[in-house]
Amino acid sequence: MQLDPASGWCQGIRHCPSPNFNERPNGEISLLVVHNISLPPAQFGTGKVQEFFQNRLDVTEHPYFESIAGLRVSAHFLIERDGVVTQFVSCLARAWHAGVSSFEGRETCNDFSLGVELEGTDDQPFTDAQYQSLIELSRQLLTTYPNITRQRICGHSDIAPGRKTDPGTAFDWARFRGALQDGGSAQ
Repeated sequence: MQLDPASGWCQGIRHCPSPNFNERPNGEISLLVVHNISLPPAQFGTGKVQEFFQNRLDVTEHPYFESIAGLRVSAHFLIERDGVVTQFVSCLARAWHAGVSSFEGRETCNDFSLGVELEGTDDQPFTDAQYQSLIELSRQLLTTYPNITRQRICGHSDIAPGRKTDPGTAFDWARFRGALQDGGSAQ
């Protein structure tokens, strides 16, 4: 995978463009937010996240889908259980992933953040392949967008406490941060 700074799109990964984005108010990219998602909840490899982010989810297919009908959300990236990375929105654009949020007293984190969704749940371990892809992607993002520092990588729960719990207790922050710090792998 190789991030093209001019377009904000990574080459060598799957692209699945979402209509759920708009322009960043000032072009700033200085925060990376890690999330988790699965549709239906705790079911993996369904392709429903992609449909959801493209506003194509058939809400009659599962009772849970009715509760998210009408929501217009996206993220910049999704990392599936097998480590496959899909990009939905250019890094240069404002994806709709964080919602009502605040980081270091600054509101509306979508304005200045990138969102990475891991296919998973709060309480089920993420896969080695997901950590490997997340580390590789994060290194590209840290290099391309130097205002994102290791201290400016957080979970959705950190910017929307009380409202969001992801990436959850199963996400191994020490493993992730350690691999970024030492330049090694997440094994």
